[in-house]
Amino acid sequence: MLHAAEHGHTFYRETFGIMKKIWKFLSSMQFAIILLLVLAATCAAGSFISQGQTYDWYAQVYGERWAAAIIALHLDDAYHSWWFLLINAFLCLNLLFCNLVRLPQLIRRYQAAGKVPEGEVGAGAQAGILHAEIQDPGRFFAALHMPAPKDEGAVLFAQKNRIGLWGAWVCHLGILLLILGFSLGQATKKEYVVYGVPGQTKTIGDTGLALTIDDFLVDLREDETVSQYTAKITVYDVSGTNGRKTSRSAEISVNHPADLFGLRFYQNSTGWAARMHITKDGNDLQDAVICAGEYLPVEELPELVIYFNAFYPDLIMTDSGPQTVSSQPVNPGYLYSVYYQGKILGMNVLHADEELKVDDYVITFSEPQNYTLIQVKKDSFTWLAFLGGIVTMLGLVLAFYLLPARAWVICGEDGRYTAYGESRKGGAIFRDQFFEAAKAGGMMEVGDERHE
Repeated sequence: MLHAAEHGHTFYRETFGIMKKIWKFLSSMQFAIILLLVLAATCAAGSFISQGQTYDWYAQVYGERWAAAIIALHLDDAYHSWWFLLINAFLCLNLLFCNLVRLPQLIRRYQAAGKVPEGEVGAGAQAGILHAEIQDPGRFFAALHMPAPKDEGAVLFAQKNRIGLWGAWVCHLGILLLILGFSLGQATKKEYVVYGVPGQTKTIGDTGLALTIDDFLVDLREDETVSQYTAKITVYDVSGTNGRKTSRSAEISVNHPADLFGLRFYQNSTGWAARMHITKDGNDLQDAVICAGEYLPVEELPELVIYFNAFYPDLIMTDSGPQTVSSQPVNPGYLYSVYYQGKILGMNVLHADEELKVDDYVITFSEPQNYTLIQVKKDSFTWLAFLGGIVTMLGLVLAFYLLPARAWVICGEDGRYTAYGESRKGGAIFRDQFFEAAKAGGMMEVGDERHE
């Protein structure tokens, strides 16, 4: 029985030792550096590799072997992959453990900074304590910009900026909140794209909402470059939450999004759209506004597809192909492709007054106009990242602008005053401040005690 008990104690000691080593490693700076290097490498990979493409696209660009690796490692959606979120989770744990490990020591330092050093109160008690003989303690403390000193028996004591000791700790907490907000936001955020011309209504993914583009304006400078895009929109709750349908309107422009129904709407970009008209035997068959990059199947013959490749507002033909010489629709040209059963039949440019004839069908393009592309996002943890940014800035202010210091004055038996001072941060700065204050207090003799 005794042998079994000793074996059990040994097992628990070994287990505790292993857990202690794991805890020490997870809260170490070395682990944080490793995580930051891995995170930087993954972010670089996500920047170099185009995100959200298909296997065929990657195979065409990188080859089949690399395409398979990209898909298998989720590098096609790196910032939402399980391993990217796992790296961020470990980084959050590391920052949390670092703060927890340092907290007791920091509390002790904070408490100690609010009183005279324990033991002897003279300069020889601790390393790095400055001292000087002075005549006027009041002027000495005032010159150090410290509050009125407390009379603690034979010692006058004052301190300032003690909260600055929390600077690094608060900064680490802010970074933790930033990473946590970003990681949770990436894991849970939803993003949709809606584009069209004024008058069109488009559904917004699976949100149960629809968006109507009421108007779209492109503001130009004198040199015809774009100064701003502005869209006026109305969003409808088509699902009828709580038994009734509601709508909200807003005006959005670049760098000026709007928040509606818990989503944020961004004016992202613009492009050209045109009206495509299809007739057969002189009878109207189809009429639709489509954007450049879209296609329209013929209703009577879905295998026949007209693709609107691009629009040239002021068309000229060059040796390298069609180009535009201005942004105004002076001489519009429409680049199209015709497909039948997935095979291309032809590709060309139509002018405004030209017709495209395919068997019995006649296709024309007209009414060029700008469309707006609106990006819709929902990130439930933006507030957490924002809070992390504020806390980080607060920590930096505490760390770099509030230098904690303490000073005390002892009246000796001979009636002479000896001033002492100490600052664990910004020692060189405090040294200059201390001796300037000592001069203001009638300095007679100085010293700088440093003991190993």
